[in-house]
Formats: sequence, structure tokens, C-alpha cells
Amino acid sequence: MKKYLQIALFMGCLTVTPAAAQQLPVYLDTSKPMEQRIDDALRRMTLDEKIAVIHAQSKFSSPGVKRLGFPDVWTDDGPNGVRPDVLWDEWEQAGQTNDSCVAFPALTCLAATWNPDLARQYGESLGEEALYRNKNVMLGPGVNINRTPLNGRNFEYMGEDPWLASRMVVPYVQGLQSKGVAACVKHFALNNDEEYRNEVNVVVSDRALREIYLPSFEAAVKEGKAWAIMGAYNLYKNQHNCHNDILLNQILKKEWGFDGVVISDWGGTHNTVEAIMNGLDMEFGSWTNGLSWGYSNAYDSYYMAEPYKKLITEGKLTTKELDEKVRRVLRLMLRTTMNRQRPYGFLCSEAHYDVARLVGGEGIVLLKNDSPSASGKKRRASSAAAPLLPLDTTRFKNILVVGENAIKMMTVGGGSSSLKAQHEVLPLDGLRQRFGADRVDYVRGYVGDTVQSYNGVTVGRSLYDLRTADVLISEAVEKARQADCVIFIGGLNKADYQDCEGHDRKEYGLPYGQDAVIEALLAVNKNLVVVNISGNAVAMPWATRVPAIVQGWFVGSEAGHALADVLSGDVNPSGRLPFTWYSRLEDVGAHATGSYPGTWRQNEKIIDEEYKEDIFVGYRWADMKKVKPLFAFGHGLSYTTFEMTNVEADKKELRAGEEITFTVSVKNTGTRAGAETIQLYVADKKSSLPRPVKELKAFQKVYLQPGESRNVTLTLNQRSLSYYDDRQQEWVAEPGDFEARIGVAADHIVSKVPFRLLP
Repeated sequence: MKKYLQIALFMGCLTVTPAAAQQLPVYLDTSKPMEQRIDDALRRMTLDEKIAVIHAQSKFSSPGVKRLGFPDVWTDDGPNGVRPDVLWDEWEQAGQTNDSCVAFPALTCLAATWNPDLARQYGESLGEEALYRNKNVMLGPGVNINRTPLNGRNFEYMGEDPWLASRMVVPYVQGLQSKGVAACVKHFALNNDEEYRNEVNVVVSDRALREIYLPSFEAAVKEGKAWAIMGAYNLYKNQHNCHNDILLNQILKKEWGFDGVVISDWGGTHNTVEAIMNGLDMEFGSWTNGLSWGYSNAYDSYYMAEPYKKLITEGKLTTKELDEKVRRVLRLMLRTTMNRQRPYGFLCSEAHYDVARLVGGEGIVLLKNDSPSASGKKRRASSAAAPLLPLDTTRFKNILVVGENAIKMMTVGGGSSSLKAQHEVLPLDGLRQRFGADRVDYVRGYVGDTVQSYNGVTVGRSLYDLRTADVLISEAVEKARQADCVIFIGGLNKADYQDCEGHDRKEYGLPYGQDAVIEALLAVNKNLVVVNISGNAVAMPWATRVPAIVQGWFVGSEAGHALADVLSGDVNPSGRLPFTWYSRLEDVGAHATGSYPGTWRQNEKIIDEEYKEDIFVGYRWADMKKVKPLFAFGHGLSYTTFEMTNVEADKKELRAGEEITFTVSVKNTGTRAGAETIQLYVADKKSSLPRPVKELKAFQKVYLQPGESRNVTLTLNQRSLSYYDDRQQEWVAEPGDFEARIGVAADHIVSKVPFRLLP
């Protein structure tokens, strides 16, 4: 009888009455506290069962405890969609027909919305897709800091600023986990470039670690209550981060109180004893050592499998550490696979596509929008002539689209975030649907990467083209002469050494000779819009002469619709840059200091990469060095105008433990409904340690109808004013004079309000 009760409970077809609960083991009795249920299950498990649940049994799963009714745990990539299923022991696709998904915008686009409410919707939608596919742990979101624009994986992360990333990751995690699917926040920590990622030993000050690289993870754990964390491939203090005592034991588990599981990156485990003692809970990978060698179905040879069991059976270790790991895994199971309160999942629903399109529309950034006759040097100044965007169809009846990225699918490739999208609306198709196929012509302009497949997923129109660059440019120029307006859609793609896992970009400039195409188009048609599709900043030597520039990101399934929404004006752009867009690579702190990509140790397979710019990352570096970026952190334009007035603070002095609130009156002074993002930066006027000129500490996005006004409130607390004193190993809010700098971008501060922190 008890066996059948367990089965019915697991199948979700039994409501347990108090009487029935008395017949069940404690671990199945949902009326009991979770920790009591964990204790009960742990006591019942054999050594073999305990060892089994802490390592993989296939590419993406770990075994449950069949004897006790615990189902297997299934993980899956990625942060912006549910990856298609692969074969049990191979990376190639399993050939299923029901594992397509909605591809949501990459996380740089989500961060560019500066909208935490959208992050919540994003997480909920992704969770519903994962539920339908029976995925219990989603490997994401990623919150590593954008330190260099060459990082091939920046498109998966949330920008350069720890506060912005923190505010966006918390609702994402909460939304995903509200569906009973665990978020596995990655890659913990200091995984800020991809080249030689398994060999890089990061050398960084405690202060930079705490102020720049850890806050987003801390917020995900303390506020988001993340159920899982993924270790990183790189090293810190000469220990691999998938079993790093300082990061995992001391900071994550002891200091932050993390009660979830630490999952290794695939193949990120290197030593059995270190894995046991230094905080790793679940080991995943592909071959015998998790990455590079072995034999099929060799999971029992993993570092935390038979080698671990052998140490216990030989009496060299007790089960103390093992029981703690299993306890965490059981907690994960009770939150996910054994959680009968989980809702139903949905796959490829209209609501999910709506969210994808909404995030894309809000994340796309209007970088520049002058009239074709204007110089374009004053990006926020208005000119007498009308700006080029939004496209006026009565004025522009013949539109020419140029560029490979207008017809290239971006949901396929790029590494572990590659997806099998149910559909992907390409930019050209979205523009033709919006403006009319008879009004939108297309030419290639350049040939870049023609691959349209990854791990067995092959989709999209053929990109094969053997014409020379001269022929392609000549064709584009000839048609551009006859067009009313030209939209160039280029940028990067998901090929190796671009925006792709495993390698960094080799250069800051656009690949495939795109600059030459843009210059040629500009010479014959001044009505030129450049749409850059990428997850990173790129060099734009023509930026002052092109009237309109749009950052289009990797937007996923609804890419073409979202882009057409913005270019047409159906959606008023409100995206803001989540990173500083430098004119030159030499202006970036990591490159100006010569610290990237690090130095190989003599006779060792280790690269020491010292973060010499320390806490001065992104706009912090630009402010300190007085570098004028091409586009500042937080920058983004609108089709309407806004006015900020009556900036006030509720107090001029505050004591430790108090808060201070700033009120700003924001008015839409234009003719279109739109949104502005009010950004509050804090400046410490005098400090015992060097501090950035200013740091983002609060923001709010406000939506207004034409003529509408609204008060926006922004609040600071003691932590907002603190720095990490690595001499004392603690956060310090030093009494003295501060200044709240409120504006709409790091280089566009409207008001400064002084205040004082009292002892």
C-alpha cells in the first residue's frame, strides 16, 4: 500500500489527507518542514545512492533515488531559451520534433530595458517553457561583468555595472523559480573572458572582487533566493572556481548563507579531494574527466563518483562532507522534481512570444537620431530638420535593406545558448511585413559567416554566396542611389571569435569589411540607418556622419518584429546601454592597463590575468581618466522628449541605518508616449580610499503620455554609500559629504543634490 501511495503522490494524482500522511515516509509528507523531510530521506539512502545523486548520469541529467521515489534531475541550457534535447551521451541533437522553443532576447537586451518588471516576466515565461519540457534546473542567468568588449560571451550577461545587473537578476530568478524550476546563476565568479578560460587565474583585489564582480551573485542568492549556482572554468587564487574554498565555502555558503547546490560547469572539475572539501555539490561534464577524454557512459569515473566512494570505503574520509552535499541535492529535489505545487508548463505560447517581442522592443537602443543634414556630433541636441527615425512612409516609399544580418538567423550558434526556435522572424522579413514587401528591397552588401547550423540544428535560408566584396558593394551602391532610405543591418554574429562561447573577439572593429560597405552607402545616400546586431560594442569610425544608429542586440524569435516596431515608431525606443561604448579599444581599462589577456606562467599551463584597472570598470574608468566614450553607459534616445525638474531630497543629513529619498518630477514634453529612465549616481566627495567619480545606486523607468508628469522616487541606504575596505575586510560607509547626481546617462547628469552622512 505504501508503495502505491508513493507512486500516486509522485504522479500528482493524490491529495494527501492527515490520515494518509501517517502511512507515508516523512520525506513524502508535504505537511512536514522541508529540513525534517530531508533528514528522513538522507537516513534512508545507501552510500551508492548518495554518491549517485552528486554527479551526472548523462550530458544533462543526474539520477534521482528510484527506490525512494525521487525522479532524476534534468538540467538544461540556457539563459534565453530551453536548449533542444541532445543524445544521452553525445552533444548532437536527439532528433526530437517537440523540443522547439521560444527564443527570448539575449540578456544584454534584457538588461538594456532597465526594467525589473520585464525581467520577472522573462523568468516566468522561461520557467513555463522549461516545465513543459521537464527541465528542473535552467543553467542561467549569467551575471558576469562586461570588463572587455572582446569577451565572446558578453551577450549572455547583464552589462558592466553591478547595481544594474543586481536589480535585473533578482526578479529573473524569482520569476523562474516561481514555476518550480531552479535558476542556476553563472559563472561564479570572475569569468570575464573566454579565451583560455580553463587556464586563466584571475588576480584581483578583494575590493574589486566585492564591489564589482560579486554583488550581482550576492543579490541573486540573498534576495532572489537562487536554488543553484554554477562554478566558473577559470581559477582564483590558484584554485579552480568549481572547487574554490574562498568563493564557495567562505563567501557563498558561510557568509551569504546559500542553501542551494553548487553545480560544476561542464568539465570544470579537476580534483577529487578539492571538489569534496571546497564546496562543489554536483559534478557535470561530458567525458571521463568531464571534458576532453574518456569513454562513453563513463560518469561513474567522474571525480565525485567512484573515486569519492573509494576514499570513503577505504576509511580515508567519512561521509560528513558527502551528507552535506546530498542534503543540498535533496533540498533541490524537494523544491523542483518533488514539488507537487508546481504549475503547468506551456511551450511556444502566444504569451511567451509577446514577452519576447516586448523585451526586444524595450531593449533595442536608439543610439543616435539626427536629420541627414546634421553633423550628428551633439547626440542629444535637437536640430531644425526632422530626425531620420522613425521612418515616415509618406517620405520614404522606397527602402533598401543592406547587410547579411538582415537574413541571418541568430538563435543558432554561439555555444551553449544555441536554440532550436520554433520560429525566428528575421529583420528583413519583419521590415517587409511592416512596410510592405513591394517597398522594401534587399541586397547582401557583404558575405560573412554562412553557417546556419549548430549541434545538428539546421535552419534558415541559404547564405552561400561566392561574389567578391567589390561586386557586392557595387550592387549595394547602385541600388542605394535609387532608394529613398537605406537600412544597413550588420554587426557581429554567433560564429567563433565573435559573440560566441569558447573564444573572444580578435578585434574591436566590425568584421567582413562592413565599414567599407557603410562608407560606400553613405557616399550615395545620406538617409542611412545603421542597425548593429551584437551583444558587444564595436568600433564605429563613421558614427559622426551616419544620421541614425540603432543597437539591435540578439533579440531571438521576435527579432524582426521588434526591430520593425522601433524603426517604424510603433514602439517608442526606451532601451538604455548596460555598458560603456568606447570609441577605441585602447580606451577600455582592461586594455589600457595591458592586463588583458594576461601572461602565461613559465613552464606552466596557467595564465595570470591581473585586473589592474581594479574597481574602475566601464564608466568608472571613463570618468576617472576623463575618456569621452562614443556612447555612455545608460545612454539611449527616444522619439519624444522629457524634462526633469524639482529634484528634492527628504533630508540633508542622515545617520547610519537611515535612508534618504530623492524625488524628481518627470514630464513628457513631446508628442509621443514614451519612457525615460531616471538614473541616480552617488559621488563621495572625500574618502579614505580612492573611489569612482560616481556610481549607479538607483534607477527607475517611468512611462508617460504626451504632456503627462509624474514624480519618481529614488532611495539610498547605508550600503549605497559604502565601499569595501580590504584592509578591514568589511563594508564601510564613511561619514562625510556626498552628492546625488541624477540624470539619464552617465554623461548626462541633470541635477546634483548634496547631502551628508553623519557619524
